[in-house]
Amino acid sequence: MKIATWNVNSLKVRLPHTLDWLAVNQPDALCLQETKQEDSKFPLADLQQAGYQAVFSGQKTYNGVAIISKAVPEDVMHGIPNFPDEQKRVIAATLNGVRVVCIYVPNGQSVDSDKYQYKLAWLTALQQWLKDELVRYPKLVLLGDYNIAPEDRDVHDPQAWVGNVLVSEPERAAFKALEQLGLRDSFRL
Repeated sequence: MKIATWNVNSLKVRLPHTLDWLAVNQPDALCLQETKQEDSKFPLADLQQAGYQAVFSGQKTYNGVAIISKAVPEDVMHGIPNFPDEQKRVIAATLNGVRVVCIYVPNGQSVDSDKYQYKLAWLTALQQWLKDELVRYPKLVLLGDYNIAPEDRDVHDPQAWVGNVLVSEPERAAFKALEQLGLRDSFRL
C-alpha cells in the first residue's frame, strides 16, 4: 500500500497541486493536515472526479485533517475518544484492512504557554488511545504533522533550539512513547 502525508496548509489554495500530485503519484491513500476548511466546503466532488474517496474533519481558518483514498474508508473516527477537543486534529479510517490514522499535533507555541500543556495532554491522550487501537487494528499506520523534532539531527542548529518548543524533552519523550507502542518511524527506516 502506497501511503503519503502532507501538511497542505490550506486545501483551498493547494487543491490544484493536490490533484496534480495524486494524478502523477497514484497513492492508495494521502493524509492531509491543515486543510483549513469547514466540512461543508471540502472539495469532495473534485477528488471523486480524480478517482478518490475522502473522509475529513475540518474547521475554518485552522487545523483540519483528511484521508484521501482509492478504497472506500470504513470505521471512520473523528478526534481522540475521551479527550474533549474542539480542534480538528485527528481522523482515522480502515482502508483494505489497514487502519490509517491522520494527525496534526498541536504546535505548543512555547514551553511556558498553556498551549504547550495542551500539546502534552493531547499527546498523552493520543498515546493511550493508540495503545487500544493497535489491539483492535494490528495493521496501523500513523501519519501526519507531529510538530516534534525527535532528535537534534532533525533541526538545523540544535544549540539555537535548546529549551524551545518542538525539541523539549517532554515532547521527545511523547514521540518515543508512540514508538514504544510498536510503531516505527518510517523516515528513519
